[in-house]
Amino acid sequence: MLTEFRIIEKYFKRPVPNDVVGIGDDGAILPIANGEERLVITTDTLVEDVHFSKKTSPTNLGHKALAVNLSDLAAMGARPQYTLLSITIPTANQNWLKQFADGFWNLADKHSVCLIGGDTTRGPLSITVTAIGQVTNGLFLKRNGAKAGDDVWVSGTVGGAAVGLLYKEHRDTFFCSNTWSRFEQFLDTPTPRVDLGQAISGIATSAIDVSDGLSQDIDHVLRLSDVGADIEYFQIPCETELKRFRNETKIRNLMLSGGG
Repeated sequence: MLTEFRIIEKYFKRPVPNDVVGIGDDGAILPIANGEERLVITTDTLVEDVHFSKKTSPTNLGHKALAVNLSDLAAMGARPQYTLLSITIPTANQNWLKQFADGFWNLADKHSVCLIGGDTTRGPLSITVTAIGQVTNGLFLKRNGAKAGDDVWVSGTVGGAAVGLLYKEHRDTFFCSNTWSRFEQFLDTPTPRVDLGQAISGIATSAIDVSDGLSQDIDHVLRLSDVGADIEYFQIPCETELKRFRNETKIRNLMLSGGG
């Protein structure tokens, strides 16, 4: 089966210059003229009915489109600086565009990110953001630096976005409780760990943005670092509401494999 990573590996991955970090990390790392800093570039696409539903708030969508890219920069230890936005829209709905822009700019302003270009075209709704940041040479984080004896840390709780998606799709019957509605925020308005990424730069040996699920993403780190790991399931941090359901197979699967 041609998975996302198999497609990249088979058709698009080629050698890059020695001073460049290319495909295989959360972002590419490029040298710049002064030699003391490195440029970090990452990009992500969100497609309607694949990554979000038609019912998703445009304000939340504007936030999320930028957030997923800032999270990738954080995983590299980079300071976000610039962004490019390419958006394909079926119609020029001014109300929708205003709300989308509000969500995008609220997060951009919070992290002093400047929008410097992009593209706008007509078609099925799709948003592509490219984020650019900088990191001090020698302090950037990659996926292949984990060492035997390292501890494994998670910056937040696990499984919230996956539960949010499940609630959104089955809200009438989901655990027969409205207390689960707050999990939609983990799905629709994720918090990029920008400050933390910079704080652990030069301290952590390896890092990755956990967007494809804990099991899959930690596997990338282990495989590229040529190490193994023991994960104590009941020590994985989760929201209070999930703790009493941790033994249930569905919740276990969401915590270990749920994306977002």
